[in-house]
Amino acid sequence: MSLDWRIGIAECGDLVQDDDEVASPGEAERRWNRYVELADSVTGDEGPAGVAAIVSSLKADEDYGAYQAAHAALDRFPQADLGLGVADAAKELLSIPRDNSGNVLLILVRAGSVAVGAFNEAIRSIDPEVRLAIRELVEYHESEEWLAEGDLQNVLLMPRK
Repeated sequence: MSLDWRIGIAECGDLVQDDDEVASPGEAERRWNRYVELADSVTGDEGPAGVAAIVSSLKADEDYGAYQAAHAALDRFPQADLGLGVADAAKELLSIPRDNSGNVLLILVRAGSVAVGAFNEAIRSIDPEVRLAIRELVEYHESEEWLAEGDLQNVLLMPRK
């Protein structure tokens, strides 16, 4: 995976919204198509940096179905890379819309114990303030819809300190 791919998916992931007066309908369609093309090109061999690039691309409130390609791409990564990549993108996970972060965390938990273990281990070494904010995000999603089912709760257990 090249730096150009990571930059491209991050830029295209900022999809044009209905109330966006800056972009033309043609630009909106071009960006949507390019995003789906980039996400569909993921093989899973891109490593944790590829996962982090996808997570950081999930910026739009309304994705008009484009992010389904990104979610499918995340499923193609080996579990360890998925866990490490989501942890590497912790700051981005906090800045993307909550529905998008919830979906990423759900994909992570459903991927399996290796993914969860890699995430939990990597999250221990990040900035304590970011770690606390991630903990609060997980707790939010456990109390709402994304991680509210019993078997999805208390899986992402980060230290509180």
